[in-house]
Amino acid sequence: MLTKEEEAFLIYWENNREKQRKTYRQFLLGIPIALLFVLPIAVNFFAGWYKRADMVRGGQEFNPGVLLAALLIITGFIAIFSRRFRWDQNEQRYRELLAKKKRQPDPEKNDGGAAIG
Repeated sequence: MLTKEEEAFLIYWENNREKQRKTYRQFLLGIPIALLFVLPIAVNFFAGWYKRADMVRGGQEFNPGVLLAALLIITGFIAIFSRRFRWDQNEQRYRELLAKKKRQPDPEKNDGGAAIG
């Protein structure tokens, strides 16, 4: 027998699974998590407490476009990957609950165990 929480999840996921599967939506919902990774990298690079990073930043070879591109790639990857992983977890839970629901006996079809013959 499914709990109320499991039934609520089944209803929720039936209604929202296709909407949350879209890559654009996954990207938008995953940006806050990605920024948790990218902002500390940028702060550490520009804070000046790490002298070697400070020397690289002040050198002739430093290209801020490369740093910006790397931060954007990291943001995009983490945003999409984290939400896709979450979608896969929800999809697996949904399928497991459907299988559990199929396995449980239907009380309306139960005839009380009367034998034919």
